[in-house]
Amino acid sequence: MAERLRNLAIIAHVDHGKTTLVDQMLAQGGAFRANEARQERAMDSNDQERERGITILAKCTSITWGEENRLNVVDTPGHADFGGEVERILGMVDGCVLLVDAAEGPMPQTKFVLSKALGRGLKPIVVLNKVDRPNADPDQALSDIFDMFLALGATDDQADFPILYASGKEGWAVKDLNDARKDFAPLFDLIVAHIPDPEPVQKRDEKFALLVTMLDSDPFLGRVLTGRIESGRIAVGDTVKALSRDGKEIERGRLTKLLAYRGLKRVPVDRAEAGDIVAVAGLVGSTVADTIGALDLAAAMPSQPIDPPTLSITVSINDSPLAGRAGDKVQSRVIRARLLQEAESNVAIRITETQSKDAFEVAGRGELQLGVLIETMRREGFEVSISRPRVLTRSENGQMLEPIEEAVIDVDNEFSGVVIEKMALRKAEMTEMKPSGGDKTRLVFHAPSRGLIGYHGEFLTDTRGSGVMNRLFHAWAPWKGEIPGRRHGALISNDTGLSTAYALWNLEDRGKMFIADGEDVYEGMIIGENSRGEDLDVNPLKGKKLTNVRASGKDESIRLTPPKRMTLEQAIAWIEDDELVEVTPNAIRLRKRYLDPNERKRAAKAAAS
Repeated sequence: MAERLRNLAIIAHVDHGKTTLVDQMLAQGGAFRANEARQERAMDSNDQERERGITILAKCTSITWGEENRLNVVDTPGHADFGGEVERILGMVDGCVLLVDAAEGPMPQTKFVLSKALGRGLKPIVVLNKVDRPNADPDQALSDIFDMFLALGATDDQADFPILYASGKEGWAVKDLNDARKDFAPLFDLIVAHIPDPEPVQKRDEKFALLVTMLDSDPFLGRVLTGRIESGRIAVGDTVKALSRDGKEIERGRLTKLLAYRGLKRVPVDRAEAGDIVAVAGLVGSTVADTIGALDLAAAMPSQPIDPPTLSITVSINDSPLAGRAGDKVQSRVIRARLLQEAESNVAIRITETQSKDAFEVAGRGELQLGVLIETMRREGFEVSISRPRVLTRSENGQMLEPIEEAVIDVDNEFSGVVIEKMALRKAEMTEMKPSGGDKTRLVFHAPSRGLIGYHGEFLTDTRGSGVMNRLFHAWAPWKGEIPGRRHGALISNDTGLSTAYALWNLEDRGKMFIADGEDVYEGMIIGENSRGEDLDVNPLKGKKLTNVRASGKDESIRLTPPKRMTLEQAIAWIEDDELVEVTPNAIRLRKRYLDPNERKRAAKAAAS
């Protein structure tokens, strides 16, 4: 019997249980042998994905169900910052499973990924996850999902979606909550019945064509291009050509390797045909959105346009006095090559060279996406300096427009007042306020992206860590005017050397310290946050004056308050326009753009004039 294919994506908001669900699907679909332990979060293979608890890169896997059904499953990121991954991947599939937390209901990223799926004409299967939790309200969640489908302009066929209730953690799905809760058989059966055969299956006798949607590299195979075969057949050793989006021929080459997804692995196969998702090796110049086809293929396949970036940072060489001590990749040419390599595989990233030879503008969807890129480079041995994020504006009819985000905030009732006050200072407009159960309030704001830069840490402080904020690009709107910046100044070192406990102990009254004693500091480095609004030059190297005669036990024991250690994203959000973040493999430091105090004064005067 011929193998039946189903190509589908799993789409969901962050932390709604998508990766856990896929783990259980793999286990029940036989991806692990009987003598193998089931891997937790098997699809989140990236170190940062495991540390942050989110999916960053889209990944493919394959599950066998029954004797003749093969399900090619794509796990997609849930965070809108990685929406470029979602938009590309949806072009490879014929259906999707929309996973929604039965307690939280649809959230901003749910709306984002669903809008992309509906725009491609996909008919989702809705799975209400975590229905076994005490605070689950599947009826309300289902009502909100239906309203969301209508608000996004779903067709009648799309709005008539099948529903399953599930617990990804426990590994079961049912059509009715009163049914016996055994396994994922109802989910697998519904996927086979509801998701159509791949359209390309009917085109197996046409010319070979594959649209590249993912790119990665292999130390043995070189560049590996992944996509779905849209028509025709291909075998190892065949000669193909690559066409760019506008139809220009990029290269010709012989396919040296053909890989298909089987379980968690990519296994070599001799041939593949229309409808299957495969990876090919042997081409050196092709990239994402290019078409690989037969030598007589006339035109490139259309590719889905990607939403433009909304935020940018400047990445430059590390020119601090401590440069080159920890990393081995410090030259501008090496940094440039790495950034261009990232832009090649990540279509949501845009790299622009600035007037300075040593600096590059990196534009992306949000702080998280840019932070993940810099953290990846840091772990690879790079040393760079990062500027404060800037929003990208556009001009229409002579009016400057800026990106506006929809922020959905869930807070305890007692903290709603301070959140509304802080959001108002950031030029946010509240569009909705309603109780969300459990003595919590849900607030919905439309806020300028630049107003939300760096707010998340302050938000967690204001809500004592109990608040949850989700953001999503909403629209472009006229410039909202000036927004107040950071309220506290910086404590800046006026000397170079090792910090001393005595000096830091005397500086604690001035504000919060970012460093501990015995750390390398240099002139112009930011060592703390001033309790007042202005910057202050201080000496963290000052030692205690010693005398010739000292009684035993005379000295006071110095006990320092532990320093405030910032993550990369927190540091990037904290700095102002005249400051930089120095990123090395073993340290994240804050500094002034101009280390010399006289240069800082001249630059401030020039900016004010």
